[in-house]
Amino acid sequence: MGQGRQSKRVLIYSHDSFGLGHLRRCREIAHSLVGAESNLSVLILSGSPIIGSFDFRSRVDFVRIPGVIKLRNGEYTSLNLHIDIEQTLAIRASIVEHTANIFDPDLFIVDKEPLGLRGEVRRTLAMMQARGTPCVLGLRDVMDDPVLLKPEWKRKNVLPALSAYYDAIWVYGLPQICNPLAGMGVPDWVHDRMTYTGYLNRHVPETGPLFAPEKIVDPYLLVTVGGGGDGEAIIDWVLSAYEADPDLPDPALLVLGPFMGAQFQAEFMQRAARLDKVEAITFDAHIESLMARAKGVVCMGGYNTFCEVLSFDKRALLIPRTVPRREQYIRASRAQELGLVRMLVDEGVRDPRVMAQALRRLPTQPLPSSVIVPGLLDGRKNVVELSQNWLHERHRAFPARASLTVAAGRGGK
Repeated sequence: MGQGRQSKRVLIYSHDSFGLGHLRRCREIAHSLVGAESNLSVLILSGSPIIGSFDFRSRVDFVRIPGVIKLRNGEYTSLNLHIDIEQTLAIRASIVEHTANIFDPDLFIVDKEPLGLRGEVRRTLAMMQARGTPCVLGLRDVMDDPVLLKPEWKRKNVLPALSAYYDAIWVYGLPQICNPLAGMGVPDWVHDRMTYTGYLNRHVPETGPLFAPEKIVDPYLLVTVGGGGDGEAIIDWVLSAYEADPDLPDPALLVLGPFMGAQFQAEFMQRAARLDKVEAITFDAHIESLMARAKGVVCMGGYNTFCEVLSFDKRALLIPRTVPRREQYIRASRAQELGLVRMLVDEGVRDPRVMAQALRRLPTQPLPSSVIVPGLLDGRKNVVELSQNWLHERHRAFPARASLTVAAGRGGK
């Protein structure tokens, strides 16, 4: 494990079958790590087809593995290559293993999937274990409804993998909001390896072009659906509200997402062009800049957008999806109970008057900062401290659970 090296190396794996969530979380972690230590390099392994659209700090780079996409029946297929999925997975596993072998990290961080997509990281984890390289599993604050997650983890043999390969489990959230393994019935040793870091606070990037609206002016209501692959209903609902109620006071900027179907994108762009108070774009790699300038935010409630809402202290209306996972609904409902955001449930009717009323109320609802949650936005700081503990070998045994729950003042404000 890099014996005698002066510099340190961190390898981050993110399976990224679809969407932006995993990639953006890993990118934030990588930037935090190199920002805190001048002799550290981070390499990200990702299957995201648009990873090249993002900029990366010095000493952060990525290896793009062949993309896959999950079909509606739950099966995977190759995203671009016309080859069998098993061949694609074999290529991915080989790239991951050989990259890890040559890069020889001092710390290996795996995002969400303990064994990677269809077990593609198992051999790499075994290699890291043989070298004595510490391995960490990073989990978002909410995984899924335990009724769905429990059989999934059993099918994937997750508990044996956690026992065999992982030194620690970092939860990028707080137990006051959600325990991602609640109701799972996992043994005590799993909880003993868990550390709640707090949410990963965000900031406006110092470089990169800023989007300039052509038709509307700041401040606007930002409507964002992440990658956009399943955000058509929300965009349609917001557009229908402005079409039905031209007197809505606040303009809206719609960010459709790079994975939204081309037909939907074209239709929504045409509808927005006919509305004086609505402007639409497909994608902006610096969504933080758009968020910082917004008067309020309408979103689905994915992990990264939720972090940005809290970081920039924006009033937010969350319209969570409930399939194929209930993650967003669980997060949104709990955040609403705490008074951090408001939630609007999409029951399939999508009455334009209901949306128009919600948009009118949005700028007057309480700010997230009106609710004090200690340690809420300490995620970046705590991930850096936890990483440095492993990188500099300050501990090699599992820490006692009593030291695991991080409690600090509200950060990032």
